[in-house]
Amino acid sequence: MRHYTGLDKIINSFDQALRSLVPGATSAQRTNPSSDEPSQLCVSDARHVAGLMRVNHSGEVCAQALYHGQALTAKLPHVREEMQQAAIEEQDHLAWCEDRLQELDSHTSVLNPIWYGLSYGMGAIAGIAGDKYSLGFVAETERQVSQHLQEHIQQLPAHDERSRKILVQMNEDELHHRETALNAGGVDLPVPVRITMTAISKLMTKTSYYL
Repeated sequence: MRHYTGLDKIINSFDQALRSLVPGATSAQRTNPSSDEPSQLCVSDARHVAGLMRVNHSGEVCAQALYHGQALTAKLPHVREEMQQAAIEEQDHLAWCEDRLQELDSHTSVLNPIWYGLSYGMGAIAGIAGDKYSLGFVAETERQVSQHLQEHIQQLPAHDERSRKILVQMNEDELHHRETALNAGGVDLPVPVRITMTAISKLMTKTSYYL
């Protein structure tokens, strides 16, 4: 097994950040679940859906950063591997959201670099705190992401099956990641940490919808 130097890890982290932040840099390994659905929305509906998909894309950028940060500092090899595998699966979500935003003639959030940096730092700190807290951090993150996705599914126009299929599949994946983290030994996070995560999540949601 190759031994990575400090410089190797820095270059790898930079590459991961670029792949998460630059539109089109990430490709999905799975077929887009909405590929067979027609897409016809009025201007107002398209603008609203674009805002929702931009928020969800930013959420996936945050998830990528969290997993990358945790993988960097995770102590147990199997936990590090689980973080890396989860990040790979989340790449599909990034690509699907980008595809839908392009179809709606919209864009990803200009604030994504900020969200990535904050999330990467939080993930790295969680990894330093210990693997059980790192996994607990994943479980709480996925719970909050799933909650947002379910709210957005309810807000979609009734005839927008294209966006709905994407969000439904994303939600199933997030719940699976949460269950995996808990089964691997994740613990409940302290209340102040959960409150801080919720506050940051709300800020991201409100700003990324427009920006």
